[in-house]
Amino acid sequence: MSTTEENRLGYKILTDSRAIDVDAVHAYLTRSYWAQGVPRDIVSRAVEASLCFGLFAGDLQVGLARVVTDRATFAYLCDVYVLERHRGRGLGKWLIETVHAHPDLQGLRRFLLATRDAHGLYRQFSFTPLAHPEFFLEINRPEIYRT
Repeated sequence: MSTTEENRLGYKILTDSRAIDVDAVHAYLTRSYWAQGVPRDIVSRAVEASLCFGLFAGDLQVGLARVVTDRATFAYLCDVYVLERHRGRGLGKWLIETVHAHPDLQGLRRFLLATRDAHGLYRQFSFTPLAHPEFFLEINRPEIYRT
């Protein structure tokens, strides 16, 4: 497993999972449309088991991209965000550029993601709609974190 540190415009991206501020990630995800109400312990377990790209302004975590992967054939990109006050600076694009270029994510047979509203960003990195959506099945529990 390789670690990455990229620096740009006073921001840095770290892939060392020990650097991830789980409290900051949880604070954002619990109010996101895709993980609303997610418990902190679930976020912590997810971070530990994933390849995470933490976006930092100094020591403050301001964004994340998390990749669930076997680092050989498959990856799923999820939990991508940049805090609102840091948007409009190209940080989301830089974050996905860094994910896309990571050595552990090269040569994969399939790289998936799901998004409600960022299709334009991901199209820049060769993501397209599913070629055969009829091949895919899911167990979807959108209310799992809500009581």
